[in-house]
Amino acid sequence: MQLLQQTIQNIQSADNKMMEKARERIDALCKPPSSLGKLETLAVQLSGITGELFPAIDNKAIIVCAADHGVCDEGVTSNPQNVTVFQTLNFPKGGTGVCAVAKITNAKIVTVDVGVKEDIPLDAGVIIKKIKYGTDNMAKGPAMSREEAIQSIEVGIEVATEEMAKGANVLGTGEMGIGNTTPSAAILSVLRACHPIEVTGFGAGVGPGGIDRKIEVIHHAITLNKPNRDDAIDILAKVGGLEIGAMAGVILAAAAQRKPVVIDGFISTIAALIAYELESKVKDYIIPSHASEEPGAKIAAELLGIEPMLHMNMRLGEGSGAALAFPILDAACSMMKNMTTLEEARLLLEK
Repeated sequence: MQLLQQTIQNIQSADNKMMEKARERIDALCKPPSSLGKLETLAVQLSGITGELFPAIDNKAIIVCAADHGVCDEGVTSNPQNVTVFQTLNFPKGGTGVCAVAKITNAKIVTVDVGVKEDIPLDAGVIIKKIKYGTDNMAKGPAMSREEAIQSIEVGIEVATEEMAKGANVLGTGEMGIGNTTPSAAILSVLRACHPIEVTGFGAGVGPGGIDRKIEVIHHAITLNKPNRDDAIDILAKVGGLEIGAMAGVILAAAAQRKPVVIDGFISTIAALIAYELESKVKDYIIPSHASEEPGAKIAAELLGIEPMLHMNMRLGEGSGAALAFPILDAACSMMKNMTTLEEARLLLEK
């Protein structure tokens, strides 16, 4: 708990003065006003995050948090749970979707076992931070204890802090966990105070009972466990996931060290909501990547007050959307650094 509290205390708002300077420079560039649209907004945000007019984000890392879910016992997904361990082992080998996309910007993929159901070999290239062998079945009781929920957040803080110490200056959030759209929808249902039917989608494939069964399980879990809407850790513990907590920790750690953090789709946005509930200033550091096809993703983004940049009909997860968005951040930085202002252009022409 001490690490979580200390991290939250270190989070400050973005640098408003630097954001004003960035806007002034962008408005003076050789272009019609606002003609580069969201690229301009992103450049201003990056300057505010880093406190630099010409921010450098050349050392990218996507932290993929992996864990299993006891609620899979309720038949909420058509995918076998052993896919979690299979894919967790596949990330270090470079064989997953996020790995393929990340290659275009040389982004590092960091894989963390927060709660995979099986033991991961120590030589597999995966950081072992296992808290337990998957969450408990939230349809029969809390997914985890409050202490385990806090520990999951602190795992994310620890791993993110280690990567930033190695030089990472922009992070991305990713996850792997069969069944994890179920706790994600449950968390969103609680935070939005709505029936799960409004926020529940098919995920990677629903079980034999279809979407109705998935909704029923989520509704039952919320009714049974009674998570406190005003206590993000209580929500995470009762109906959440270990990898969701870890991603929230990654976001908090990035904000504490004034580094941008690019979030992926639905599940990453739910993690961002948990982080936001713990400290609202983290929103200044969050860069949303893509609009997931999951129905709850749009609602979660609206609840957080963010607007994804990309509309690619994607719903893979893993951090694939974050990897795809990295080149847009590069473009925003290049605009600030390499595009001349009208005054600079005149001086160049006079030489």
